[in-house]
Amino acid sequence: MFSITIWFLSAFIIFWAMIGYPISLKILSKIIKRRPTHLDGYEPTVTVMVVAHDEEKVIKEKLDNIVSVDYPIEKLDILVTSDHSTDCTNQIVKDYIECHKNRKIQLYVTKEHRGKTNAQNEAQKLVESEILVLTDANSIFEKDAIRQLVSCFYDESVAYVTGRLCYINDSCNMTANSEGFYWRLDLMERKMESDIQTITAGNGAIYACRNRLYKVIDPIKCHDLIWPLQYALDKKRALYNPRAIAYEKAGESDEDEFKRKVRMNRTILKDILPDLKILNIFKYKWFTYFYLGHRTFRYLLWIAHIFLLASNIIIAFKYKWAKIMLGLQSLFYIIALAGKIRKNPNKLERISWYYLMTMIAQLCGAKNMLLGKTKPTWDKAETTR
Repeated sequence: MFSITIWFLSAFIIFWAMIGYPISLKILSKIIKRRPTHLDGYEPTVTVMVVAHDEEKVIKEKLDNIVSVDYPIEKLDILVTSDHSTDCTNQIVKDYIECHKNRKIQLYVTKEHRGKTNAQNEAQKLVESEILVLTDANSIFEKDAIRQLVSCFYDESVAYVTGRLCYINDSCNMTANSEGFYWRLDLMERKMESDIQTITAGNGAIYACRNRLYKVIDPIKCHDLIWPLQYALDKKRALYNPRAIAYEKAGESDEDEFKRKVRMNRTILKDILPDLKILNIFKYKWFTYFYLGHRTFRYLLWIAHIFLLASNIIIAFKYKWAKIMLGLQSLFYIIALAGKIRKNPNKLERISWYYLMTMIAQLCGAKNMLLGKTKPTWDKAETTR
């Protein structure tokens, strides 16, 4: 009886995380009236912070991109935060500042290499603008991206806004294509959450916050997940604006993408339920439902798959339906491994392998956390540059 309970619980977690929750959001979005999210023409003062560690390959292109955006020059500052770069990044930025004296651009250099979040925490002390836009060195903004981001801050209840990251190479590389497929599904959920109340996570390529509400966090963590959570618990809104667009290359090798996912899951055990206050549905309303569905169940997928397989093996000796389920599970793993091994896998094989790789990355993230091997710094994926 215990094994059957574990099997059904594990199966439900997987089903709800990947199918049930998205369908429920779709239904809710048809029932609940959409809230206004932006006001065209709203132009607060803005600082764009670019975080860079050894980004000599892309930093000039990034600066060219920012100075060309459609936003009033007198209201736009640029702050490059160099996380102890050891290549030519700092010199390239200094030369750029010298050649663009008509623009408010400055360089801040950390004394130690302690990761992206620490660099942001240190440099934010220099910011005086109303809105702080944060971005990566390898992300390229659409011309109106900043204008679209800040348009949401007309509403005082909004503390955080994230834009839409588009992968420019998801049609020409199998790894990138698989990431693009799952990313589009996540953005669909994010849009519906934003329309109803607030999102549960952003992305590091393009996002913004009210500078006065900037929250200093532990360098091991990242703003992508922590800020939307913290703002929600403060009864503030975190929004997703798909009209604020940034472009980036997805990882083009399984190795690069796997390392990125392990890094993303470096605090996974804490992220399953980071604060018991989340469970207070009477106070936080839809955010409680969103976090449990979009985050908690997602972060439990790795262990749900382990328990599903283990319990299935046990009960397969007793029940015919369990033998069928075990066969289907085995078929999934065979298809997924074919996506890894075969030179020219079909789409089903690649998507299955990418999903399995994500589960393995979650497991590795949990293992590293338990062994105390997590760290705030990481090696960037070269295929994304």
